Amino acid sequence: MKSIRKAIFIAALLFSIQYCSAQTAKELQETARSFMQQGDFTNAFIVLNRASILDPKNIEITKDLALNYFFQKNYTRALEEIKPVLDREDADDQCYQIAGNCYKQLEQTKECEKLYKKGIKKFPQSGSLYNDLGELQWAQKNYEAIKQWEKGIETDPNFSKNYYNACKYYYFTTDKVWSILYGEVFVNMEPQGKATPEIKSILLESYKKLFAETDFNKENKETGKFTEAFLQTMKKQTLVASGGINPETLIMIRTRFILDWFHDYAAKYPSRLFEYQRQLLQEGMFDAYNQWLFGTVQNLAAYQNWITTHSSDYNEFSRFQKGRIYKVPPGQYYR
Repeated sequence: MKSIRKAIFIAALLFSIQYCSAQTAKELQETARSFMQQGDFTNAFIVLNRASILDPKNIEITKDLALNYFFQKNYTRALEEIKPVLDREDADDQCYQIAGNCYKQLEQTKECEKLYKKGIKKFPQSGSLYNDLGELQWAQKNYEAIKQWEKGIETDPNFSKNYYNACKYYYFTTDKVWSILYGEVFVNMEPQGKATPEIKSILLESYKKLFAETDFNKENKETGKFTEAFLQTMKKQTLVASGGINPETLIMIRTRFILDWFHDYAAKYPSRLFEYQRQLLQEGMFDAYNQWLFGTVQNLAAYQNWITTHSSDYNEFSRFQKGRIYKVPPGQYYR
């Protein structure tokens, strides 16, 4: 009986070895990622080590090993894993992100900033590196951070986090125009994101402050031509705004704004955001869109009642929104 059990054990072991050997490094990497998603970092480490033996120069496996250590909060080991590949020709901006995040967690801020700047020099179109550098500077109360987020928006217009940070930055300044514009771009890029309710609230408050605090009769050439065009177009809606800012008045204000903008400025300042608003107007979904933007934060009970009484409008917009990805074309940077 013992000999039979021993034979079965040996057969199973041989099968296991043959099975692991038969798997490619890519297949092992996918298995490891599945373990990482489940939070099983020990098994992920075992499988990634095997993948690394099969393909020792594979930088993607190295990144996963570093991330596996990072998720276990072993930042020193993660840094040791990723640092050797930073000077390789096939290193990408994510390598610098991983290393930078390790330095950040280890509170080695000087090394972290130095690394991000080195990464940006190598990858000047990386919105993620600009965002990370901006967040590092902001944490140090260095208000140069906004320059990083702006550069990220300019060079990589479809990386959403720069819009998020820039929106919040401008909201706490006197400039509500760009908290409005960047905030609305962000929520369209991440309509189901965790930060979207926060930015929706900022959007609503920014509109209130725009009409409460802006002297529309004062010519301010320092704002930039696009910003001045925005303010001059919005100035026409001050009478509507005098009744208070809520989803209903914002629908009127924003509808008239889009009609005026496309009459006066659209050719000079193409804007994906305004084009999207006009598309929703033309397709009869602009009311539902504005209720989704502002109703959820102004008065949730009233919004839920609106959904009940406008179920077909709500469903049509929801289907439309879920079936598209919001993208900003390059070259539409006016800040």
